[in-house]
Amino acid sequence: MSGEPMSAEKVSDGAPCRVGIAGLGTVGAGLIALLRGKPDFAPCGRRAQVVGVCARSRSSPRSFDVSAYPWFDDPVALAVHPDVDVFVELIGGADGSAKAAVEAALNAGKPVVTANKALIAEHGLELARLAEARGVPLMFEAAVMGGVPAVKLVRESLVGDDIASISGILNGTCNYILSEMEATGRSFADVLGEAQRLGYAEADPVMDVGGFDAAHKIVILAALAFGGAPNFAAAEIEGIEAIELLDITLAHELGYRIKLIASAERQPGAGLGANVQVAPALVPLTHPLAQAGGALNALFLEGARTGRIFLQGAGAGAGPTASAVAADLADVMSGVRRPVFQSPAENLRPLASADPGARHAKVFLRLVVRDRPGVIANVSEALAKADVSIDSILQHPVGPTGLVPIVLTTQAASEIAISAAVEHIAALDAVAERPKRIRIARI
Repeated sequence: MSGEPMSAEKVSDGAPCRVGIAGLGTVGAGLIALLRGKPDFAPCGRRAQVVGVCARSRSSPRSFDVSAYPWFDDPVALAVHPDVDVFVELIGGADGSAKAAVEAALNAGKPVVTANKALIAEHGLELARLAEARGVPLMFEAAVMGGVPAVKLVRESLVGDDIASISGILNGTCNYILSEMEATGRSFADVLGEAQRLGYAEADPVMDVGGFDAAHKIVILAALAFGGAPNFAAAEIEGIEAIELLDITLAHELGYRIKLIASAERQPGAGLGANVQVAPALVPLTHPLAQAGGALNALFLEGARTGRIFLQGAGAGAGPTASAVAADLADVMSGVRRPVFQSPAENLRPLASADPGARHAKVFLRLVVRDRPGVIANVSEALAKADVSIDSILQHPVGPTGLVPIVLTTQAASEIAISAAVEHIAALDAVAERPKRIRIARI
């Protein structure tokens, strides 16, 4: 290949947009298929032309003939090649070759489109500064909720609103596992194994089931919604590994369904303080988030002017995510220019953690106790000493082992007070195992 970078004159003449794609997995293959089938998808009338590809292995089985495109072993070399007008990064990971290639492309004055949520959540501010210093766009619609336009909604459509909170289901793997556990009565380990065999979960599932994938996404949305820069270190993250079938069953008896909920809530009077969390939570069975089953993603936004907005759709997969990448490509091809986040990078500050003492929640406490007189009275006393009020109690019959599962739901209380109460309850002689605490979602 040879040539010069795309000039303003060529753009105005409708010259093809020459695209380099690094990463040829599910999304990369989907993007190749989209651009081959509909190269003139962009409303501006320009065509997209793939002029180079890169992946870990040239010989891996793929749904397209890789020999039809110039091959690069090094994504950095592809990113800076003079024939590439736009660099598309689909490698993944917060660091390593993905970060190096994106930085190289931006330094070379080339627009970047990425689906890499970890990269944006962990290095978004420094990359935004670099992109804006070089006068080129850095786009990441596909990093959150696949084909559901969550990023564009928050960054563009709701720019005139004041968003107070965001909450939703942002990881399809966890949603599939929890849905299957409830539907089939199988354990977490059993359903996880099935999800891995079906390709819903990776061989190493920690990023998904540990809550980190969802955390990357909610950190990005929080930055856009609240006018700051992403601050992954400030997010509180809890996965679903400890959720047992008993928790799901008891929650259902109380009228709830357990979901992995990613949430971001602006703290009043806290400047750029925000409560950003990912954790299992109880959602009322009648709520739309509880109805989002399988691998679906769903999101609620609360705005001062627009009120509540609900989005639902496929959060991953070749077609949906490739469509989101194409949407960003269309903006680049049309000459759209805006800050990477909601303000110029030089004015951004990372979102700060909210004050733990200011956080209040209702919780589900699942206890396993020995069948002794006065147990519930002792538990109630421990809660009362911590200034936590009981909302409801559910007790099952004594089992053959002499152990009794008990569920308490609390009224809203300081999370610090709830933690103190849990410690007191765990120390009671009649309590056979450490209490399980799960938040009740504020939605």
